[in-house]
Amino acid sequence: MSRQSPLALSLRHLTLVVISFAMLVPFYWVIKTAITNENIYAYPPGILPRDPHLFNFVDVWYLIPFPRYLLNSIIVSAIAVIGNVVFNAMAGYALTRQFTGRRAVLALFLSCMLIPFQATIIPAYLITAKMGLLNTYFGLAFPMLSTIVCIFVFKAAFEAVPKSLIDAARIDGLTEWRIIVRVLLPLSKPAIATNVILTFIWSWNNFLWPLLITRDPNMQTLPLGLARFLSYMEDTTGALYAFAVMVLAPSILVFLMAQKEFIRGLTSGATKG
Repeated sequence: MSRQSPLALSLRHLTLVVISFAMLVPFYWVIKTAITNENIYAYPPGILPRDPHLFNFVDVWYLIPFPRYLLNSIIVSAIAVIGNVVFNAMAGYALTRQFTGRRAVLALFLSCMLIPFQATIIPAYLITAKMGLLNTYFGLAFPMLSTIVCIFVFKAAFEAVPKSLIDAARIDGLTEWRIIVRVLLPLSKPAIATNVILTFIWSWNNFLWPLLITRDPNMQTLPLGLARFLSYMEDTTGALYAFAVMVLAPSILVFLMAQKEFIRGLTSGATKG
């Protein structure tokens, strides 16, 4: 493999820096507006923040029960993440085994991915109501307890584990459950990280499902709290951006904590060995 010349490498890094800068500009603008309350339509636009303050963040915290909404979102996302790791790992392991109708099951899963959640939201609501889970944390997390995309992530990770290792575990007397817990999951940390990050973000930002099944304001999550917060504000731009920053911060933190494993989990099926 030929090494790149210093000039080509420098140009490559410079290109990546420019692209990264362009992608980070919207985030910087949101934070700047949140701490200055500047008019986003002002021309020429100000690059540096003028008279920064934290009043918008204080308004977000006190005008609505933000700590309660934050706690609700954390609990619901935690339930969804735990459910995804457990159920998706079991489903992914089952799809690595040979059984009658395996191809039909895979085809069914792939076809279900083409159906948007909005098309199934009525039967999902009726099932949740029949189970008595309306206005509960488990009901809020119920549709997110397993996702087909994450099942295939686990399937790809488990198929990369040598079969000889699984056969050796069976010879040692491990049951199928213990093989998943003691052998496959410790070797599939990228798949676990991928499940955690994707499920957390999807559950954290979910708006439509909590809107349908919650009746008690104390059970509402952060996306629903945003609508209530905006009803108190006249100048909503800076307050809206402050709310967005406070909501995005946990998602960004979770991603940064597991970004390396997340990238490995998404690309594990593209390489062998």
